[in-house]
Amino acid sequence: MKQSLQLKFTQHLALTPQLQQSIRLLQLSTVELVQELDAMLQTNPLLERVEQGEDGSHAHVPPPVNAQESTVPVEVPASEDEFGGGGEDYIEFSGSSRWEENSGSGDDDGDYMFQEAEAPSLRDHLLSQLKLMPLSERDQTLAALLVDTINEDGYLEHSLEDIAATLPPELEIEPVELHTALQLIQHLDPAGIGARNLSECLLLQLHTMPQDTPHIDLALEVVAHHLPLLAARDYVRLKRALHCDDATLRAVQQLITQLNPRPGADFTLIGHDHYIQHEIVVRKIKGAWVASLNNEVVPKLRINRLYADILKRNRDSSGQYLMGQMQEAKWLIKNIEQRFSTILRVSQAIVERQRNFFEHGEVAMRPLVLREIADALELHESTISRVTTRKYMLTPRGVYELKYFFGSHVATESGGACSATAIRALIKQMVSEENAKKPLSDNQITEVLGQQGIVVARRTIAKYRESLQIPAASQRKSL
Repeated sequence: MKQSLQLKFTQHLALTPQLQQSIRLLQLSTVELVQELDAMLQTNPLLERVEQGEDGSHAHVPPPVNAQESTVPVEVPASEDEFGGGGEDYIEFSGSSRWEENSGSGDDDGDYMFQEAEAPSLRDHLLSQLKLMPLSERDQTLAALLVDTINEDGYLEHSLEDIAATLPPELEIEPVELHTALQLIQHLDPAGIGARNLSECLLLQLHTMPQDTPHIDLALEVVAHHLPLLAARDYVRLKRALHCDDATLRAVQQLITQLNPRPGADFTLIGHDHYIQHEIVVRKIKGAWVASLNNEVVPKLRINRLYADILKRNRDSSGQYLMGQMQEAKWLIKNIEQRFSTILRVSQAIVERQRNFFEHGEVAMRPLVLREIADALELHESTISRVTTRKYMLTPRGVYELKYFFGSHVATESGGACSATAIRALIKQMVSEENAKKPLSDNQITEVLGQQGIVVARRTIAKYRESLQIPAASQRKSL
């Protein structure tokens, strides 16, 4: 084979360190960005943060309309978790958490930082109660073993037989011993802990109530034998089984729905707060909706003057390290400026296209896809996706993730399109206004939307209804 030299021209995209950093900063949330900057400030001596009230040069960002805190109500649209346990989580409960936020002490001295004591976990809470009981070392060990098998909702994850099968044979543990240990746990706080299914959980809570509680006997019978009928809202068969009238059954239902089907969930929620910091503030100015940056989240960075002066005086090889740190600091400042500039541009484009939402609410949401914003701003769809993920916008209607304003569309008879978000809002509105004795079925909702010119299949309505966590018509029926 004869060897030869060939010259070939090709194009390829090279991700420079500066571009990689820009992409990484763009996809970070505000909380993660602060953590990233703290790490960089510790490793780069050329970079420093401008303290509040201190003059200094920093990355220029467009100022918001008003840097003061907004007085509008803040809401975060989110789906509520379904109550679990025993596979019968479709019963609606109104029991509230026993953990409430403590109000301020009223002390005028604000120069100290209040540090809240760390709340105990469910496991620690149960073990601390067991230690106060006069139990033998063997009973303490067995009870602690069962505590370790209780899930975050407060239910025993495995049967006593399965737990006994996993223990070493030489311990010679009898099933009756595990049953006794479980009974001890089920008498601990909170009521209903250690149950093996939803029925047992509710029974444990009912047994803690005074015996003279109105309709307590009927409530115990329903929970023990007729819970599926209550979940299915089959009130005719329930009244026949209990030999009671509508008023009595309504009182029994109210007593049961006040119970807590997830007794351990209160401990799980403690210490898992999800902090949201909005980057964008939307206000109506002279009849137009305008997006502006929230100055509170824009980091103010600059080059350290002391090290910069040292670098100017030392241009030899000894200053190569500082030269590299100087370049990294400049890249970071520029990339942060570009990050917030891109977020602002995308936000303003969203606001312009969803102005009807800000005026009239969810029912006026128009269909919007990433490509539409990408084409308008001459950016790539992946960039729009990074910008709209975990970035939040404060509006007079609440706090929303930027991705919330994007959604699929459904055709209308006039040849236009209707946003899926708007359809969900219409479904929610119709269900809230329906006759509780004769709730609307999915077919009826489809017909009502069809009368408004919105062509939606019944299965689509069912999908949207389930995404809103609205039960089926048979389960929404009430006395």
